[in-house]
Amino acid sequence: MTHQVKLDWKEKMYFEADSPGAMVPIDAAEEFGGEGRGARPKALMLTSLAGCSGIDIASLLKKMRAEVDDFSISVAAELTEEHPKYYHSVKVSYDFYGSDMKKDKIQKAVDLSVDKYCGVMEMFRKFADIEIEVNYHEKG
Repeated sequence: MTHQVKLDWKEKMYFEADSPGAMVPIDAAEEFGGEGRGARPKALMLTSLAGCSGIDIASLLKKMRAEVDDFSISVAAELTEEHPKYYHSVKVSYDFYGSDMKKDKIQKAVDLSVDKYCGVMEMFRKFADIEIEVNYHEKG
Protein backbone atom coordinates (compact mmCIF):
# COMPACT_ATOMS: atom_id res chain seq x y z
CA MET A 1 0.00 0.00 0.00
CA THR A 2 1.35 3.42 -0.95
CA HIS A 3 0.45 6.62 0.87
CA GLN A 4 0.97 9.97 -0.79
CA VAL A 5 1.03 13.55 0.42
CA LYS A 6 1.49 16.61 -1.79
CA LEU A 7 3.06 19.74 -0.31
CA ASP A 8 2.51 23.12 -1.99
CA TRP A 9 4.57 26.18 -1.12
CA LYS A 10 2.33 29.22 -0.67
CA GLU A 11 4.65 31.97 0.58
CA LYS A 12 7.65 32.58 2.85
CA MET A 13 7.80 29.43 5.03
CA TYR A 14 4.10 28.58 4.69
CA PHE A 15 3.02 25.38 2.93
CA GLU A 16 -0.20 23.43 2.55
CA ALA A 17 -0.06 19.66 2.65
CA ASP A 18 -2.78 17.79 0.79
CA SER A 19 -2.96 14.78 3.06
CA PRO A 20 -5.57 12.02 2.89
CA GLY A 21 -8.55 13.32 4.85
CA ALA A 22 -7.44 16.91 5.41
CA MET A 23 -5.42 19.89 4.30
CA VAL A 24 -2.66 20.50 6.82
CA PRO A 25 -1.10 23.99 7.05
CA ILE A 26 2.61 23.93 7.80
CA ASP A 27 4.68 26.94 8.78
CA ALA A 28 7.88 27.79 10.59
CA ALA A 29 8.06 29.81 13.78
CA GLU A 30 8.73 33.54 13.42
CA GLU A 31 12.30 33.06 14.61
CA PHE A 32 12.90 30.92 11.50
CA GLY A 33 11.21 33.24 9.00
CA GLY A 34 7.67 31.91 9.31
CA GLU A 35 4.53 33.43 10.72
CA GLY A 36 3.40 30.52 12.88
CA ARG A 37 0.28 29.91 10.76
CA GLY A 38 0.58 26.15 10.70
CA ALA A 39 1.91 23.05 12.36
CA ARG A 40 5.63 22.44 12.67
CA PRO A 41 6.96 19.35 10.84
CA LYS A 42 8.58 17.70 13.86
CA ALA A 43 5.51 18.36 16.03
CA LEU A 44 3.41 16.68 13.34
CA MET A 45 5.45 13.53 13.91
CA LEU A 46 4.41 13.56 17.58
CA THR A 47 0.82 14.26 16.54
CA SER A 48 0.96 11.26 14.21
CA LEU A 49 2.26 9.06 17.01
CA ALA A 50 -0.55 10.11 19.38
CA GLY A 51 -3.18 9.86 16.64
CA CYS A 52 -2.12 6.40 15.51
CA SER A 53 -2.18 5.00 19.03
CA GLY A 54 -5.38 6.85 19.91
CA ILE A 55 -7.27 5.36 16.97
CA ASP A 56 -6.04 1.89 17.93
CA ILE A 57 -7.11 2.32 21.54
CA ALA A 58 -10.54 3.81 20.75
CA SER A 59 -11.25 0.82 18.51
CA LEU A 60 -9.91 -1.73 20.98
CA LEU A 61 -11.78 -0.29 23.97
CA LYS A 62 -15.03 -0.54 22.04
CA LYS A 63 -14.35 -4.15 21.01
CA MET A 64 -13.35 -5.07 24.57
CA ARG A 65 -16.42 -3.34 26.06
CA ALA A 66 -14.12 -1.29 28.25
CA GLU A 67 -15.55 2.13 27.54
CA VAL A 68 -14.20 5.18 29.34
CA ASP A 69 -15.71 8.65 29.67
CA ASP A 70 -12.68 10.22 28.04
CA PHE A 71 -9.01 9.68 27.33
CA SER A 72 -6.11 11.77 26.14
CA ILE A 73 -2.59 11.11 24.97
CA SER A 74 0.31 13.47 25.61
CA VAL A 75 3.65 13.07 23.86
CA ALA A 76 6.84 14.80 25.03
CA ALA A 77 10.08 14.37 23.12
CA GLU A 78 13.69 15.46 23.42
CA LEU A 79 15.66 16.59 20.38
CA THR A 80 19.33 15.86 19.82
CA GLU A 81 21.67 18.83 20.19
CA GLU A 82 23.43 18.37 16.85
CA HIS A 83 22.08 18.69 13.32
CA PRO A 84 20.14 17.07 11.89
CA LYS A 85 18.08 17.36 15.08
CA TYR A 86 15.75 14.44 15.67
CA TYR A 87 13.82 13.00 18.60
CA HIS A 88 16.03 10.62 20.56
CA SER A 89 13.76 10.24 23.59
CA VAL A 90 9.94 10.12 23.62
CA LYS A 91 7.46 9.78 26.49
CA VAL A 92 3.88 8.84 25.68
CA SER A 93 1.38 9.41 28.51
CA TYR A 94 -2.11 7.93 28.33
CA ASP A 95 -4.75 9.43 30.64
CA PHE A 96 -8.08 7.65 31.07
CA TYR A 97 -11.10 9.20 32.80
CA GLY A 98 -14.20 7.48 34.10
CA SER A 99 -15.81 5.58 36.92
CA ASP A 100 -15.53 1.84 37.45
CA MET A 101 -12.93 1.55 34.67
CA LYS A 102 -11.82 -1.90 33.54
CA LYS A 103 -8.13 -1.18 34.05
CA ASP A 104 -6.94 -4.62 32.94
CA LYS A 105 -8.70 -4.26 29.59
CA ILE A 106 -7.57 -0.65 29.19
CA GLN A 107 -3.96 -1.68 29.86
CA LYS A 108 -4.32 -4.51 27.33
CA ALA A 109 -5.59 -2.03 24.72
CA VAL A 110 -2.61 0.27 25.35
CA ASP A 111 -0.18 -2.68 25.20
CA LEU A 112 -1.66 -3.93 21.93
CA SER A 113 -1.38 -0.48 20.37
CA VAL A 114 2.17 0.09 21.63
CA ASP A 115 3.52 -3.39 20.89
CA LYS A 116 1.51 -4.63 17.91
CA TYR A 117 -0.75 -2.26 15.98
CA CYS A 118 0.64 1.28 15.91
CA GLY A 119 2.95 1.52 12.91
CA VAL A 120 4.02 5.04 13.83
CA MET A 121 5.18 3.75 17.23
CA GLU A 122 7.23 1.11 15.44
CA MET A 123 8.81 3.77 13.21
CA PHE A 124 9.72 5.83 16.28
CA ARG A 125 11.41 2.78 17.82
CA LYS A 126 13.93 2.90 14.97
CA PHE A 127 15.44 6.16 16.23
CA ALA A 128 14.18 6.92 19.74
CA ASP A 129 13.89 5.45 23.21
CA ILE A 130 10.19 5.30 24.09
CA GLU A 131 8.70 5.47 27.57
CA ILE A 132 5.02 4.62 28.14
CA GLU A 133 2.94 5.87 31.07
CA VAL A 134 -0.71 5.01 31.80
CA ASN A 135 -2.75 7.07 34.29
CA TYR A 136 -6.28 6.46 35.53
CA HIS A 137 -8.49 9.27 36.81
CA GLU A 138 -11.51 7.88 38.65
CA LYS A 139 -14.71 9.95 38.75
CA GLY A 140 -17.20 9.60 41.56
